[in-house]
Amino acid sequence: MFSIPPRVLANLYVAFGAVRTNKVRSLLTALGIIFGVAAVIAMLAIGNGAQQEILAQIKLVGVNNIVIRPIIEQKEEKVEAAHGKQEKRKFSPGLTVRDVHNIQETIPGITQLSPEIILDTHVIRDGVRRSAKLVGVEPAYFTVYNLEIGEGKMFNAEERINGAAVCVVGYSIKARFFPTENALGKRIKVGDQWLTIVGVLRERSVSEASLRKLGIRDFNMDIYAPLQSVLIRFKNRDRVTPSMQQRDMFRSAGMVAATADDEDEATRLERKNYHQLDRLVVQVEDTRLLAPTADILARMLKRRHYEVVDYEVEIPELLLKQQQRTHDIFNYVLGAIAGISLLVGGIGIMNIMLASVLERIKEIGLRLSIGAKKSDVIQQFLFEAIMISVAGGILGVILGITLAYMVAEFADIPTVISFASIILSFGVAATVGLIFGIAPARKAANQDPIASLRYE
Repeated sequence: MFSIPPRVLANLYVAFGAVRTNKVRSLLTALGIIFGVAAVIAMLAIGNGAQQEILAQIKLVGVNNIVIRPIIEQKEEKVEAAHGKQEKRKFSPGLTVRDVHNIQETIPGITQLSPEIILDTHVIRDGVRRSAKLVGVEPAYFTVYNLEIGEGKMFNAEERINGAAVCVVGYSIKARFFPTENALGKRIKVGDQWLTIVGVLRERSVSEASLRKLGIRDFNMDIYAPLQSVLIRFKNRDRVTPSMQQRDMFRSAGMVAATADDEDEATRLERKNYHQLDRLVVQVEDTRLLAPTADILARMLKRRHYEVVDYEVEIPELLLKQQQRTHDIFNYVLGAIAGISLLVGGIGIMNIMLASVLERIKEIGLRLSIGAKKSDVIQQFLFEAIMISVAGGILGVILGITLAYMVAEFADIPTVISFASIILSFGVAATVGLIFGIAPARKAANQDPIASLRYE
């Protein structure tokens, strides 16, 4: 069985006594290590928290997605015609289901197409009423956003094609309207239509900060119906007669009376919204195809919309990856600063230990004169340096964890403290004490015993 030699234990005891005798000096010596370790743990906790948040956001927006959103209100630029008169911008059919079919038939490398129609509405059941959003979707929507059915089933092909009065509700909707009973098969009034619940989404925890940052809704609070059901039973902007866009054109020509001055902003924007779809998500099979596919989509839509750019194409995953890289660079800089703090702490240990050698020359000479070897003196000073750095590491770990929790609590920044960061910072602290304790230990061991005893 392994045992520590008595001589080493004796040197360890002497070193411990020296550190305990000079508590204030030892604490001041360890300050650099304390703050360096605390900085390492706190910065890694912030970095890990940011990384997990970004990964969660990527999962929310889906993988390899291209998002196409309609532009509802555009700046109407007047164009000088050949006969000298001014014309309004060209007509556009807007973002429609026809665009979805055209993309599906034309562009290769697409795995999922998820068109969405989003309507503000209200839900009523047993005298309970609350506002909600009705989202017309295809089954691909749930695949794109990694949503799972917790109870029941997805819309079947017949329900989708025929526009059946069925829906899948978010977990929070189920908890609000069916707190103590099974929601499957029950009917709920959405707007002026009764829908039968065929499925309930599994609960998905998402922070409000992530929802705001990504510009997405709370999946738990929405009601999902087949796209065709929403077009048939609720609203189809592509079949309004005359279309909203045409009314605006007629109105600008003086053929239709203007709207009331007191029309609110939401009503005005809805009146001007001629797009059948409110959102279209295109998922490609390879990340490398994101940028070229987005470019092709933009050019195709421009041609189909008669050169009217009434849509915007964005790649949220690339934006999030750029954000991740920014966080990584930030973490590297902060890690370097924390590493410099540990280096400065090590230099501080070496300087104080060198000064301690000068203060304790007589003590060193006395130990050497009564039979201590040079290796004993080296061990004593190395043990002192390591004890100071380890004690500073322990205090630094406590301070770093405290700082991480304070940042999460007061600055609303997610932090994740990993066991690896604690082991890393603590190990670096002990190593720094060992390395920077070598020079003072050798200087102490090389003292002449007789000269040391005569030292004043």
